[in-house]
Amino acid sequence: MRRLFPVTEETTPTASGEGAAAGREWSLDELAAAYAYPDGGSGAGAPWLRGNMVSTLDGAAQHDGRSQPISCAADMRIFGTLRALADVVVVGAETVRQEGYRPARARAEFAEARAASGQGPAPAIAVITAGLDLDFSLPLFTSPLVPTLVLTGAAAPADRVAEAERAGARVVVAGDGAGVDPARAVPALAGLGHTRLLTEGGPRLLGQLVAAGVLDELCLTISPMLTAGDAQRIAGGPAMAVPQRFELVSLLEEDGFLFSRYRRPRG
Repeated sequence: MRRLFPVTEETTPTASGEGAAAGREWSLDELAAAYAYPDGGSGAGAPWLRGNMVSTLDGAAQHDGRSQPISCAADMRIFGTLRALADVVVVGAETVRQEGYRPARARAEFAEARAASGQGPAPAIAVITAGLDLDFSLPLFTSPLVPTLVLTGAAAPADRVAEAERAGARVVVAGDGAGVDPARAVPALAGLGHTRLLTEGGPRLLGQLVAAGVLDELCLTISPMLTAGDAQRIAGGPAMAVPQRFELVSLLEEDGFLFSRYRRPRG
């Protein structure tokens, strides 16, 4: 059964407010409404960075180095919806290597809405990397619908930057050293017209964004699984001096999986 646990008025994905207990599958239109960006899809607002992650009951963000084993079909449906709403998907180089990232694909179901909001056929993928230790012969770089972005620092290896550009990637400098300054990544992407931002991690990148105070929203799937072991949490890296509190916006449930949406308090 699919259910919606009301938190605020914004949580109701249907105009009538019905459907939460109907036991039916949420439509893509309903999911798009439930997860709409604060600007309502206009892209005219300030940049908004949301993260999308999955975690087991005991805090594991991966199993055997990948998130797929702790996911489910509904999680992947929301994953696809979040991508379809975004201008750009920000991801760390390690996640690109481990998860075998491919270019985002055009979704016919969202084509009209993306065109109406001034978006291209699919979101760009933006890879955060210091050493550019990436395989530029992969489809992510050679055959995306929109050019893949590579965010790096001013001191990144010049030969690797040149190779990325030869492969068709657009290199964006967002840091004075070899790596990216997380606080500069968001304005750098906004400067390219990407204001609806989505990051899919991994944990190291998400931790850096959290510590830099630039994460506006977290969409977290809580998987009803236990893995033990030493898997990473959803965010790692530098700790914040004071924990930052987010507010719950909505909570969906299916077969024991919880799909939560938290955001930075406004005002």
